[in-house]
Amino acid sequence: MKKKVVLAFSGGLDTSYCAIYLSRDLNLEVHSVLVNTGGFDAAELEAINRRALELGVTSHQAIDVKKGYYNSTIRYMIYGNVLKNNTYPLSVSAERITQATAIAEYARDMNADYVAHGSTGAGNDQVRFDMIFNTLVPEIPVLTPIRDNKLSREAEIGYLKEHGVEYNFEKAQYSINKGLWGTSVGGKETLTSNETLPEEAWPVQVSKTGSERVELRFDKGELVGVNGEKFTHPVEAIELLQQMAQPYGIGRDMHVGDTIIGIKGRVGFEAAAPLIIIKAHHTLEKHTLTKWQLNWKDQLAMFYGNWLHEGQFHDPVMRNIEAFLQDTQSTVSGRVFVELMPYRFTIIGIESMHDLMQSEFGSYGEMNNAWTADDVKGFSKIFGNQTMIYHKVNGTTH
Repeated sequence: MKKKVVLAFSGGLDTSYCAIYLSRDLNLEVHSVLVNTGGFDAAELEAINRRALELGVTSHQAIDVKKGYYNSTIRYMIYGNVLKNNTYPLSVSAERITQATAIAEYARDMNADYVAHGSTGAGNDQVRFDMIFNTLVPEIPVLTPIRDNKLSREAEIGYLKEHGVEYNFEKAQYSINKGLWGTSVGGKETLTSNETLPEEAWPVQVSKTGSERVELRFDKGELVGVNGEKFTHPVEAIELLQQMAQPYGIGRDMHVGDTIIGIKGRVGFEAAAPLIIIKAHHTLEKHTLTKWQLNWKDQLAMFYGNWLHEGQFHDPVMRNIEAFLQDTQSTVSGRVFVELMPYRFTIIGIESMHDLMQSEFGSYGEMNNAWTADDVKGFSKIFGNQTMIYHKVNGTTH
């Protein structure tokens, strides 16, 4: 009997090459798997299924993990207001973690002899996939034909033609990766440090003008409603907000960051809903959490985002941080009012029964209701007491 290999499959050039190579050159029984994190519609999924079967795989499976993706990863990035380098909502890196995890679990359930992916040796994904496979299914060897054979694009196309595969693999001017938590865009401009993407490179063109107000309802840190409409799962709210905001050109930016392999990388992205949700959620938190809750959240969330980006999602420290982040959300409920405009949005304000900016305790810069002038005099003296002693002892004034 042939040995079985589970192949992470997208239908592109690299994974199409892998499907043929694993079957014909390595004589393996290939089972291809596509993990849908929100980047494919029904027609695209059907086309990829046909392509996989035409390439001769024994079976092809599309797994919809949008809700699982949210439950395991996205909601914690919202709780932590995670933006890599204060810019990027980790659209692709978080997505790859979910995809690799789902494929590892599928390979284990199938009792596969191998698991394979089509990553090259030039990017972050090779590390993420390898690391998660080695963590979750260390007993299953990992095959990486593109990386191991050091193949050029032209060599892959030539190989496929030799085996009767005549798909049009003409390289697109821009590489686009779409998912529930944003879309990345790569092109010749992202290989530079001084150019930005032209208008036509963005997958969603600007078609809305004027402005539009949106009400977002959060319950314990999760987006559960948009403009009065409630949803059974936050994924539905995210998708609706994306449809509303993306035609304004909101959420476009360029991210520059440190890759896992030690070089700087630059990518364009559009993530209207993620950026609006994170900023709206953060604003609600600033009204409903104490300063030390916010302080520790910022520190732990930065670590969480960086470790997630580098593929270390299954480190147990991540579960520890998630427990803390979730615990902080018990009072993060209320409504956030947002105005959408071409290329930008504004957070107008919030309403929450947990708002700590309650007038009964005083109004900043106006009046106080919970303390006296003498209270403040004594507090100020004690609060600076150690600093005063330091300067007295050391004879310094600054």
